[in-house]
Amino acid sequence: MTDITASSFVREDLVAERPAPVKTAGFLGFVRTRLLNSPTNILLTILGLLLIWYTVIPTIKFLLVDAVWSGKDRTACLAENAGHPVGACWPFIQAKFPQLFYGFYPEAERWRVNLTFALGAVLLLPLLIPRLPAKGSNAGLFFFAFPAVAFFLLHGGGITGFGVSWVAGLLQLFADSISGVGEVLVGLSKASAAGPLLWAIGGAIALVGTLLHWVIFPLIWLRDQMQAAGQGLWLDFLITAVIVSVILFMLGGGARAGSRPLIASLATFAGIAAVIKLMGLDHGGMPIVDTRLWGGLLVTLVIAITGIVASLPIGIALALGRRSTIPLIRIFSITYIEFWRGVPLITVLFFATYMLPLFLPGNFTVDGLVRALIGVSLFTGAYQAENLRGGLAAVPRGQEEAASALGLSWWKTTSLIVLPQALRHVIPAIVNSFISLFKDTSLVSIVALFDLLGSLRASFADPVWTTPSTAFTGFAFIGIIYFIFCFGMSRYSLFVEHRLNAHRRN
Repeated sequence: MTDITASSFVREDLVAERPAPVKTAGFLGFVRTRLLNSPTNILLTILGLLLIWYTVIPTIKFLLVDAVWSGKDRTACLAENAGHPVGACWPFIQAKFPQLFYGFYPEAERWRVNLTFALGAVLLLPLLIPRLPAKGSNAGLFFFAFPAVAFFLLHGGGITGFGVSWVAGLLQLFADSISGVGEVLVGLSKASAAGPLLWAIGGAIALVGTLLHWVIFPLIWLRDQMQAAGQGLWLDFLITAVIVSVILFMLGGGARAGSRPLIASLATFAGIAAVIKLMGLDHGGMPIVDTRLWGGLLVTLVIAITGIVASLPIGIALALGRRSTIPLIRIFSITYIEFWRGVPLITVLFFATYMLPLFLPGNFTVDGLVRALIGVSLFTGAYQAENLRGGLAAVPRGQEEAASALGLSWWKTTSLIVLPQALRHVIPAIVNSFISLFKDTSLVSIVALFDLLGSLRASFADPVWTTPSTAFTGFAFIGIIYFIFCFGMSRYSLFVEHRLNAHRRN
């Protein structure tokens, strides 16, 4: 048997040096492992560098290196006067910036636009920062109080009535519309083969309108009496506050639920009264600025924000309606969605601008910008409904069954369990629709509304700034603005998606 000693396991010679490991971290490691690790990636890297060289470098050179930064007219942006190849003509943007931002809004009243944007930013930022408290109160101020304040700041004018007067006016308009339809059918019966049938239908509809007039007569009489009084607005406001507070108190459970709903309602009406008095709405308010003078970024943001805020509730209602077990609601939702998705947005804008007034009573008019806002909101709402329907389909049916087993009602099951999960699933699709809507606002220039792009095109007609680089500079500037807003929405949606899906991270 061979003797084995400890020295048999001890190496007497040094191990030969091995080459250092390939570096896989840092910039060199990234280049080696991602850009030059295969012939295909080497070819793609070369093509990418060529693309950057022939696109990005000339763009930077045009916008920054060869750009003209000061001047009073077109002469500063001409190559023969600058002494070198001329790039972007930034003095043109400086001269036309008020038009690109405000349109033709009166210069003395532009502080109202600035104040509106400042209020919107102050109320929006706390909603976007998750850690800040009082999200409910902040959301109520942004989605309900701010639109009313923004309207009177931007448009101006005052109010002569409140809830009672508004309800009476809407009911009277509805009754007049019904009576008008009946009169039209009676008139058509004289020149139609189905005259007796049309006369009977028209007479029945006119009779319904007449009866409705008699039903709402006390409310209309009360409105007329308040308007005839010297302080009709405040009397109407007081009556509305009392009626709404009592209704909310009763719906909240009455005395069993305590006085909290009543106190909240009275505090809300006190805040509304303070705003009315502060803005002087009871004495005519601020000077009226017609929406035909609005333009530029102001119109773009008004249309985009209104469409985004209004389309999401419409989409939620339609998505839930399409899944409803009630045939009438389901058929209406499907018809609405398929109709609006079957026509282009430009057709909707044309219809809302030029055709909608033909269907309204003669004494009732709708502002052109408001018509465009309604068309954009209804159009985008149909697309949001399909996005949300996909999210609702992704929620397991067991969620609803478990909620039903716990005794939750349909409303609580939908609002607390199903809808939050559905919204979380379709955050990318929803934000994609928002970004698309923001860019589609440029279509309103076709219906005589000067948005950001429309104001830029109008500024090209100024002969003082007609140069070969003016158009390129303007479109580059507008493109940067669109990119900032769209990229900001995209990055924030990624942040929200990452935060809400924390439980799914590996």
